[in-house]
Amino acid sequence: MTEHKNVLLMIADDLGKQLSCYGAKGIKTPNIDSLAAQGTRFEYAFASTASCSGSRSVIYTGLHTHQNGQYGLASHRHHFVTFDHVETAPLLLNQSGYRTGIIGKIHVGPMLLYPWAVKEESDTRDVAVISDQAQSFFQECKEDNVPFFLTIGFIDPHRDRTRGGFGNPQQYDPRISEGAYGTEDVEIPPFMNDSPGSRLELAEYYNSIHRLDQGVGFVLKALADCGLARSTLVIFLSDNGPPFMNSKTTLYDSGVQLPLIIKSPSREPGVSLALVSYIDILPTILDFVGHPAKKDPSRKRIGRSLLQILGSSSDDANFERVFGSHTFHEVTNYWPTRFIRDRRYKYHRNLAWRLDFPFASDIYGSLSWEDIRNSRDREIMVGKRKLKDYFFRGPEELYDLKIDPLEVNNLAGDPQHQVLLERMRATLEEWQRRTEDPWLYRDGVSVWFNRYHFPAGLAIPDRLDFDVDRPGNADLKAFDGSVTWGTNVQSD
Repeated sequence: MTEHKNVLLMIADDLGKQLSCYGAKGIKTPNIDSLAAQGTRFEYAFASTASCSGSRSVIYTGLHTHQNGQYGLASHRHHFVTFDHVETAPLLLNQSGYRTGIIGKIHVGPMLLYPWAVKEESDTRDVAVISDQAQSFFQECKEDNVPFFLTIGFIDPHRDRTRGGFGNPQQYDPRISEGAYGTEDVEIPPFMNDSPGSRLELAEYYNSIHRLDQGVGFVLKALADCGLARSTLVIFLSDNGPPFMNSKTTLYDSGVQLPLIIKSPSREPGVSLALVSYIDILPTILDFVGHPAKKDPSRKRIGRSLLQILGSSSDDANFERVFGSHTFHEVTNYWPTRFIRDRRYKYHRNLAWRLDFPFASDIYGSLSWEDIRNSRDREIMVGKRKLKDYFFRGPEELYDLKIDPLEVNNLAGDPQHQVLLERMRATLEEWQRRTEDPWLYRDGVSVWFNRYHFPAGLAIPDRLDFDVDRPGNADLKAFDGSVTWGTNVQSD
């Protein structure tokens, strides 16, 4: 029997770095820790966006959301979907003779572009049932002597439909042990408030992670029992950060710096300090299986394979910065932001900064927000951030992460940081042009959609936002309308 190169991708839902292998206290995640000990644990892995469907689309396409069209959530009334010309992981691996499958949460579309051969979509949190489905898939692939690419979309530790719950009171398969974390067991992350509602929700969150960890263990055991562990690339990650303020739906590090563990059959274990992005996941998979599209002929995908840095503890100079792109969460949550982050500094460009920062419905209904809004403190805080600074943000944010890892002290208006601000803004805009981002704005409008008017003499003032007190453009410096887009832009 041929030993094929297989791929197992496991995606947690709303999981931050609340794992013991990432140093979290008060919680034990032995199965994920074991995977980390056998593979490469990335300390600086970043989602492009902190929203479920968008983040998953980045994983599957290697493209940022403004490139692939999955601007926000795919379900119900939201119905954002991936552009019909985009190539996805299941489509590409189907072409190479792989049996593609997905179990659990899907949350991207349309299905024509995501043609998994086997689809077991469900919202179950019964991870024992999930592992049984995975074992059947593994066994059938082994018996049919075909390589596989299987994705498991765990529901945990996403909130349920209650105000503070995470799916824990339900009855599950007896193989699953119930979590016993209480309000005094939890570690309050620095981006959160320590309040009764927060502690209650975090305890339930921990218990949901406890179930997720067992699911990872069950699936990996099923893979080993089928004799396929030594030929399978295993990837474990999360789509976005925890479902609390300052995290999910924000591009602060607590929303996008996430767990990423990759175990390759041919690589030694390690802890990587490289700054990597979820746009690197698809190139890594394609590189592992030897797919010819690992180098995108259209040059739309700019991510890079991570195979060569697995097992390395070097802070690789080729992976020294990451970018991100958020536009929507729910359809009513329009708040486009782009960011660039290097090892010390992070720059955010907020395109619709005159709008209040929007609430995701699960966060608005939470007990932790209820405690914050009813605080009797003179200055209401969200973690270390003033409440008004959470809702009302300027057009640009610049943070020194070495001394301000929570991104609280905005240096964008500091004269001593103007050279740095301009350099990071220019680098971000180069990336926006390289990725053909319609949200590259000048004078409050999209440069992309107005590019056809430049040859006819349109002069867009070279300022970020429109100024109603100075609407004219005759006496202002004009934005350079000759900017290039796409593959013609210089890139790394």
